[in-house]
Amino acid sequence: KTYLGRPVADPDRFRIFSMGILGAALLESSRCEEALRAFEATLALKRRYWSYDEGSILGTQGSLATCFAHLGRLDEALVLRRLIYARR
Repeated sequence: KTYLGRPVADPDRFRIFSMGILGAALLESSRCEEALRAFEATLALKRRYWSYDEGSILGTQGSLATCFAHLGRLDEALVLRRLIYARR
């Protein structure tokens, strides 16, 4: 689809960006449980629409690992960090 010769933006792109920003703001505010849910939703959307963008997916997984660490879920954080470093 185009509009004046330009491709129409993926409508979910803005939702994905917004969810990532929300997660970052919640994490910065020490609201880690809520940030975790936002990052999980962001990751699911990125995997659905941008599965080819591994760097973006890895970044979101890094944010999830940070949330896990802040919540004391250190084993999950470690597993996720190892996965990230193995794929970079």
